Amino acid sequence: MTAKLPLDGITVVSVEQAVAAPFAARQLGDLGARVIKVERPDGGDFARGYDQAVDGQSAYFVWLNRNKESLSLDLKQPEACAILQALVARADVFLQNLAPGAIERLGFGAKALRARDPRLIVCDISGYGSTGPYAQKKAYDLLIQSESGVLSVTGTADTPCKVGISIADIATGMHAHSAILAALYRRERTCEGAHIEVPMFDCLVEWNSHPVYYTHYSGKAPMRSGPDHATIVPYGKFDCRDGKSVMLGLQNEREWVVFCNEVLQQPDLARDPRFDSNTKRTACRSEMMQIFDAVFSTLDADVLIERLDRAGIANSRLNTPDEVWAHAQLQARARWRDVAHPGGSMRAILPPAAFDDFEAAMAPVPALAEHTDRILRELGHSAESIATLHRRRTV
Repeated sequence: MTAKLPLDGITVVSVEQAVAAPFAARQLGDLGARVIKVERPDGGDFARGYDQAVDGQSAYFVWLNRNKESLSLDLKQPEACAILQALVARADVFLQNLAPGAIERLGFGAKALRARDPRLIVCDISGYGSTGPYAQKKAYDLLIQSESGVLSVTGTADTPCKVGISIADIATGMHAHSAILAALYRRERTCEGAHIEVPMFDCLVEWNSHPVYYTHYSGKAPMRSGPDHATIVPYGKFDCRDGKSVMLGLQNEREWVVFCNEVLQQPDLARDPRFDSNTKRTACRSEMMQIFDAVFSTLDADVLIERLDRAGIANSRLNTPDEVWAHAQLQARARWRDVAHPGGSMRAILPPAAFDDFEAAMAPVPALAEHTDRILRELGHSAESIATLHRRRTV
């Protein structure tokens, strides 16, 4: 693999915190962009303190912040804003996810920045967008999951549940990343930059579109059904004799016949007129589950998976995070790399999109302010000037 990384030569300045903007910026760094992360001198990105799980470092932070340089700036001080302005003047992309209105008050709103540099790509990540009655509301992942309706379709019949990962932040980081790539591509053809706005709420409404459309046009909301599919039987979680669980799902009536014959080993069930369509099986879900449980409770998970695989029925194990860490598929495809971080070194998973002529960058996770002096020297600051900035706690 010898090809140049696609974003080599692109500079991204990101005034970022938490998850959404750092995830977007990290993906740009994975593709070769130089990413300069601007952090507060007094503690930096607050995601640094979410936990200390990875050699004293936050698991969130080491996941989201490889391939970056850390520059500390107290943007409440005019000298710090002047430094940021000089840095943005050299950048291709300016990304931020501060509280609503904060970046404009600092003088770094998209309109002002692009008036100075029409080629600049500005990406603003927000909770609900810059207009409308919710524009000033605070937005955290759980709150956006709730407001977008995701909680209403996730969980059991009795209890709505949040998705166990930061799905709103992740969705937003993905959409911001792809939009910035599109803007860079357009700039190559037109020499024109862009102002991109990516609200978390809009991203998760997009991801929740099927339940929204289904409910509006059918007049009936999808049923919350825990790990099981709401309208297909069998499709969900099944417990085995050894205490392990297996997920499996059918897609059509041909598979139902195979499932009865080869997995349940009850060929008469396939011909039973009470169960010969998914609509009928869904209507008598409870009776069906009793039949399935009577078989699966006599089998260990490995035996059930062997039967399912032999029959060509889709299935998976209900893995814990630790089982994913040691997953045979990841090991066989050599998906892990060593990445340095301020507390030592960690194993990190490669980005999902793999090119055949280059491998994504997997450079270290920065310590707070690690690259501040070097970046200041690049901007022309002398040793004396840098010492003064430190003394004033500007950086």
